[in-house]
Amino acid sequence: MTEDLHRTVIGIEQDVFVVRQRGREVAAALGLDGQDQVRVATALSEVGRQMFLRLGVVDVAFQVAPDHPAMLQTVASAALGPHHAEGLANELEPASRLMDAWAVDSSDGRFVVRMGRRLPYGAAPGQKELDEVRRRLDQAPPGTPLQELAVQNRQLLTSLVQIQAQRDDLLALNAELRETNAGVMALYRQLSDELDETNRGVVALYADLDDKSEQLRAASDAKTRFLANVSHELRSPATAIIGLLRLLLDRRSDPITADQRHQLELIRRSAQDLLDLVNDLLDLAKAESGRIEPRWAGVDVSAMFETLRDTLRSLVTDPAVSLVVESPAPIPEFVSDEAMLSQVLRNLLTNGIKFTAAGEVRLAAVRPPDGDVVEFVVSDTGMGIQAAEQERVFEDFYQIRTPVHAGATGTGLGLPYARRLATILGGSLRLESTVGEGTTVTVRLPIRPREDRPEARFLTVMVVDDDDAFREAVSGVLRHAGMRVVQTADGGVALAAMTQHRPDAILLDLRLPEMDGTILLDALSEDARLGDIPVIVLTAFPTELTRSSATQRASVILEKAETPIDELPGILRSVVGTSRDATVDGER
Repeated sequence: MTEDLHRTVIGIEQDVFVVRQRGREVAAALGLDGQDQVRVATALSEVGRQMFLRLGVVDVAFQVAPDHPAMLQTVASAALGPHHAEGLANELEPASRLMDAWAVDSSDGRFVVRMGRRLPYGAAPGQKELDEVRRRLDQAPPGTPLQELAVQNRQLLTSLVQIQAQRDDLLALNAELRETNAGVMALYRQLSDELDETNRGVVALYADLDDKSEQLRAASDAKTRFLANVSHELRSPATAIIGLLRLLLDRRSDPITADQRHQLELIRRSAQDLLDLVNDLLDLAKAESGRIEPRWAGVDVSAMFETLRDTLRSLVTDPAVSLVVESPAPIPEFVSDEAMLSQVLRNLLTNGIKFTAAGEVRLAAVRPPDGDVVEFVVSDTGMGIQAAEQERVFEDFYQIRTPVHAGATGTGLGLPYARRLATILGGSLRLESTVGEGTTVTVRLPIRPREDRPEARFLTVMVVDDDDAFREAVSGVLRHAGMRVVQTADGGVALAAMTQHRPDAILLDLRLPEMDGTILLDALSEDARLGDIPVIVLTAFPTELTRSSATQRASVILEKAETPIDELPGILRSVVGTSRDATVDGER
């Protein structure tokens, strides 16, 4: 409930000074500072003067409103009578800017102005304090207009001094700001120059990289042509040597001594090894040049396993080693290139037999529950491969040089060629091995291939992630799947690289230094040259992109913790294939 602290009346023009004095005294008694006292007194005197001139006698009441925070409220009211208050509210509007609360009401035959100023925090008076303020105001005699004018002059002088001090402070601050701005501009120009120089260096670097890439591609093409030409040239004489040796060793030919037969047999074996090497080189050249095209057809896995068992049984010459080919469960509607798949499994089984001194080499086919795929697993109990060597064995011509493997022979092309064929068939090849226990190689193929699978194996993928270990792991998996990989840890560098070398797809993390993933997505959307590149977001914080407007730009959003990296090649091929289909449909 609001109680009056003091009431007064403006009955003559001099009473305006009295109302101003009372307003200042009430404000001071309630703890308002000097400036607030001047604001309350000035607003009240202006309202009282205008209302008295327009309406006549004005009642003024001082109250404390029990709001939060508490407020000094002043109510000025006058009877409308024969007069009217048209335009008065607008004339009083400048005074409202001095107060925290303001309301005008002209109903019930009276013109009422309610204005308030908030009291300082924690200064709300209790009942005893209000009674004391009320008593002092009632006993204090009103001052004369001259006295009030003197008070106003002192307040004006004080305000002018304060304004002058504030003006001086502002001038000093402006000088400091100008000096600071000059330093900032100098630093900005320096950074801009350095950035321009860096950008020129980056552009030159990418131009150099482009030249190097062209040189590498030319060298790779030359190597492939060389392998193909040499293989063709060597195959004919090697085949002729083997044929002639068979004639010499034939029992129906002229008799030869035992030593001669032994020597000719050694020559025949060497020539056969040479022919095998030539055939491997020719197959490798075909795979690298992209001239191997799958012939898709239904595959009878059981029949293929039976053929492999029969043809490879002769390679197992040590009775301590057994070849086990499991009878697979029926795999309905399995479509692949049977010749390529047989070659992959034959290479893996031959490798297992070669490096197994005791135990078994096993072939099995399984259907995982996580998709329309089939896995062919070749395992052995041989000498195994050290962890540091497990990726290098897929490099062309690489052979393990350890005492354990010293007795084994080979060209170093079997595993690389098997992985390339698995990639051409739209799948992947993964190796796991423990030294002294054995090796397991898993070939994972789709039940039915995509029609654009031969094109997909030549994808160029840009991997953008600031986690070095994760980026290297993903890049390794993609390279082993037959893809070309460009990797970087920075979004800005990635964007610059894309304008020079457009990738087929982008594998993107969100949290990146400098330019983060969402900004990069927006930049791709705004660039007509890059706007149709499929983007797979692989992040530990998928909700960040969900809240972002860049969500529409991402083709797929995956969570790192939930997505095995060996599934990324298949996901990339699917996304790129969908994107290409959409582009073709759009062009039609």
